[in-house]
Amino acid sequence: MDREIPREEIRRRRIRTIITRSAIAGVAVIAILVLIFSMRKGVKASDLKFSTVEEGSLETSVSASGKVVPAFEEIINSPIATRIVEVYRKGGDMVEEGTPLLRLDLESAETELDKLNDELQMRRLALEQTRLNVATFINDLEMRVKVKEMAVNRLSAEVANERRLDSLGSGTGDRVREAELAYNTGVLELRQLREQLVNERQVKEAEFKSKQLELSIFAKNLTLQQRTLEDARILAPRHATLTYINNEIGTRVAQGEKVAVVSDLSHFRVDADIADSYGERVAPGAAVRVKIGRETLTGSVASVTPLSRNGVISFTVRLDEDDNPRLRSGLKTDVYVMCDVKDDVMRISNGSYYLGPNTYELFVDNGDGTLSRRKVKLGECNYEWVEVVDGLRPGEKVVISDMKEYKNSSTLKMK
Repeated sequence: MDREIPREEIRRRRIRTIITRSAIAGVAVIAILVLIFSMRKGVKASDLKFSTVEEGSLETSVSASGKVVPAFEEIINSPIATRIVEVYRKGGDMVEEGTPLLRLDLESAETELDKLNDELQMRRLALEQTRLNVATFINDLEMRVKVKEMAVNRLSAEVANERRLDSLGSGTGDRVREAELAYNTGVLELRQLREQLVNERQVKEAEFKSKQLELSIFAKNLTLQQRTLEDARILAPRHATLTYINNEIGTRVAQGEKVAVVSDLSHFRVDADIADSYGERVAPGAAVRVKIGRETLTGSVASVTPLSRNGVISFTVRLDEDDNPRLRSGLKTDVYVMCDVKDDVMRISNGSYYLGPNTYELFVDNGDGTLSRRKVKLGECNYEWVEVVDGLRPGEKVVISDMKEYKNSSTLKMK
């Protein structure tokens, strides 16, 4: 026969059941929390680059891309259309001023120059002949004027004689009028001769000056041809390095075609490009910082091109230390044109994360081994610092490494 279970025993059994179930539920919750925590994304702290928010001054700048080029570089072009006969130097050679670099075929040019010299002599002889002809013609006119003056004087004397004879009754009025008519005709003819002499002198002088000018122009053209022929003897213009030479013997080169380049590789400058939206911030004399690896060189804007091409403005940077051993022709650099100074601003180190004034989502160190994503408003920058406008406090540490891999995570655990 079944015996009734005491109430105290039933109460103890209920308590044990509740405790057991509670323990199981607690263990399950802890397991779930451990599982969730273990599934949270983590990142190695040693792989991250941090920057501590600090207060200080910020010399703002705009960035540009630059290229190191020789401070002096001269392109030597062929002054005539010809062909290469000999090459005396090779690329990379150091050359002194006046050193022959290559020889062009100048035979046809020299023959043409000889023809021009002969023509110059012929033109000079023709000019001398013109001068003699003009002098002879003018002298002949002057002699005719003198003869006419004598004839007029004689006619004047005849008029006086006829008038005297007529007053004495020995002459007639007709003879007086004939003498006066002859005299007046002679005076007109003398005047005509004198005017002709003046006109002819002016005309002949203008013709002679015109021929002199033609001769002068021809002589200048000949001098230009001589200089062109001298330039065709390709010589080094100064002490420099031969960075390029056309060494293909027998190759025909057109007039104005590049045949050699000499550069001064001991001194350099930087040619830079910047978006035309920053054009008003780039002016001659503006301070510049040029980053080459981890080294920063100072300089200033030497010149700015007045035109924008494809949304880009070009400018030249004069370096304070243009012979720095880190400089190499063709080396790509980051160029920063300094604009203004801001005092007492919050700032963090510049890096690849910064793409201009905007709001960014950066990971901030919570101090407990975790990182949390936070919206941060950033302002102006220079090559070293970025202005923090809002979202951070002095002393906080911010990750400035590339965190694109964790763009969908709000919290990260540091390992």
